[in-house]
Amino acid sequence: MPIRPRSLLAAALASFLVGMVPPAATAQQPTQVLASIDPFRVAVAESAARDEDLAAFYRGRGFAPVWSGSEPVAVARRNALMTALTQAPTHGLPAARFDPAALVTRLRAARGPAELGRMEVELSRAYLDYARAVQSGILTPREVVPLIRREVPYADRQELLEDFIAAEAPLDFIRGLAPRNPEYVRLMRAKMQLEADLRTGGWGAAVPSAGLRLGSSGPAVVALRDRLTAMGWLGRTRTATYDAQIEAAVRAFQDSVGIEPDGVVGEGTRAALNVPPEERLQSVLVAMERERWMNFERGDRHIWVNLTDFHAQVVDHDRVTFETRSVIGAGSADRQTPEFSDVMEYMEINPYWYVPASIIRGEYGGRVPGGFQAVNNRGQVVGVSNVMVNGRVNYSLRQPPGPNNALGRVKFMFPNQYNIYLHDTPSRSLFAREVRTFSHGCIRLNDPLDFAYHLLERQEDDPVGFFDARLNSGANTRVDLVEPLPVHLVYRTAFTDTEGRLHFRNDVYGRDARLWSALAAEGVALGGLSG
Repeated sequence: MPIRPRSLLAAALASFLVGMVPPAATAQQPTQVLASIDPFRVAVAESAARDEDLAAFYRGRGFAPVWSGSEPVAVARRNALMTALTQAPTHGLPAARFDPAALVTRLRAARGPAELGRMEVELSRAYLDYARAVQSGILTPREVVPLIRREVPYADRQELLEDFIAAEAPLDFIRGLAPRNPEYVRLMRAKMQLEADLRTGGWGAAVPSAGLRLGSSGPAVVALRDRLTAMGWLGRTRTATYDAQIEAAVRAFQDSVGIEPDGVVGEGTRAALNVPPEERLQSVLVAMERERWMNFERGDRHIWVNLTDFHAQVVDHDRVTFETRSVIGAGSADRQTPEFSDVMEYMEINPYWYVPASIIRGEYGGRVPGGFQAVNNRGQVVGVSNVMVNGRVNYSLRQPPGPNNALGRVKFMFPNQYNIYLHDTPSRSLFAREVRTFSHGCIRLNDPLDFAYHLLERQEDDPVGFFDARLNSGANTRVDLVEPLPVHLVYRTAFTDTEGRLHFRNDVYGRDARLWSALAAEGVALGGLSG
């Protein structure tokens, strides 16, 4: 349901902002009247009783009002709430769920202290609902996609109320509930730009053919030129020839969608160019919801692995200081890499690879391959050729350090229940692929030694020499990180860089499609569209 025009909403607000008090309050101070009207407090108590947090909050203040009355603080609180609800769609939240005009209508219709008491509690519910949504999202991640194991930070509801009523500037407080990290702000700007594009008709005709390159000409080049201009990649030009300016714009676009920037419009580039703005806006709205799930401190220095981007980064104060290509889990449900956050505590040089039970049963059939070791529960190597008895895995199976070890020369550990970590690999050719979904779930790094050196710079004067000495020894060696690093495994098909440029990636696991369907079911709609 669309929000009423601002002018009508403002008029409706004006009619009740100074009048939300019991009828008998006209000649007395509102607080004095409310203190003496039992029906109001009884109604508050009865209405709040269905919600344990609201009941405790109002009980703690003797069922006195937060929103009711004509005194300036009550008016400021109501104004702040109505303004926030009006702006909910700006955050990609469902307009119908946060409809201030409907709330105003019910407020204006309230008669007598009992009805006003019930509306008092309804306003608190509306505030808490909005606060939860804008702070922490409207979906429960793993209910939509089980492999999103994100621990969403939910604020205490009573504290949200207490902090709000203690705020000197209620509007500033309620605006500050949304994520404050730079990425959320940049995504909001990108959302508004896409909505503006939709209002003006989108990006025009699709590019009709591929195979366009420097020197090409004709109608297909004109369509390419016009689409690049509408998308903001190319300035105004009348050329019908694929010139250096168009080539530079194509390269910039290719980089923004994770395609090797060769300046040639092949089928992959053409398909990416022809993705409609509505679809891109869906990706941005999903990314904003994902940001709300991560509304917590990421760490001034942290590791950021965007699965869809196939890269692992070290980020220092919102600036990428190291980046390497990555390989992630394959597309089948049992191999996909989950999403979660943890803390990297140490690296293991010349690691053992302990084979997961699923691989023991499936790929190895319980057999001990050549060069592998069977290990009992006391950590002792045992001489058996099969680690399964009657279908049950009785021993661990590991591959010792060496040039063929599946984990390569080093692994980076953030101990977690999913047994996921970052590591080297002897399978180097996979990093040349554009789509890199090949592992059993762990994340392989293209430049693991440089990654190790970068991490060790904070604690070793000669990080290269320190690491290489241990590597060359051939011995399995654990090196603790003096400053453990937060690790965030995320999945973003839309994201920005620090300059605010918007990037898109393919939905390789289909997770964002499922999230968008869930958001749409909750009432989230694409802004900028008429009708």
